[in-house]
Amino acid sequence: MQKAVFLDRDGVINKVFFRNGNSSKPIAPWNLKEFSLLPGIKFSLINLKKIGFKLFVVTNQPDVAKGIIDFSFITKVNTIISRELPIDEIRVCPHVDSDGCHCRKPKPGMILSLAKKWDIDCKNSFLIGDNWKDIEAGKKAGSTTFLLEKHYNNDVEADYKSISLSEAVKIINKLHNRK
Repeated sequence: MQKAVFLDRDGVINKVFFRNGNSSKPIAPWNLKEFSLLPGIKFSLINLKKIGFKLFVVTNQPDVAKGIIDFSFITKVNTIISRELPIDEIRVCPHVDSDGCHCRKPKPGMILSLAKKWDIDCKNSFLIGDNWKDIEAGKKAGSTTFLLEKHYNNDVEADYKSISLSEAVKIINKLHNRK
């Protein structure tokens, strides 16, 4: 079986926004002008690939179901991510909580379906996210969880916390070398 790192998109891969003066709830970009990869992301992901991890993006995008954005925008963003970063596959849940789908985090559906398709050992894999839904999905899948610490997630508990993706990658590298 292979090992993987499952990454949330908004706040981990790319910049988030705070609209209408609300600084406590991050929002995904709504157009390509707003979309930008976070600094250093490519280097961090290349390092994970070098030590043998498959890399997957698992992202909730409820703005599709809310009619704020069209799925074609998600496709364009996925194309940019796939072109710029060494990602093996991207999974998107376009639903809202009330849809009750199995793929929407905090449910582990996206992670488990990727694990089945790619023969991933979730117990030896990691999830990196920036909110409680990410962390909960990783825990339910049996993976080790990393929370990227932000001003909006101080109350979230994870196996590890780090101030940046590069710091999380350093810790994953150390944990990987112990096995």
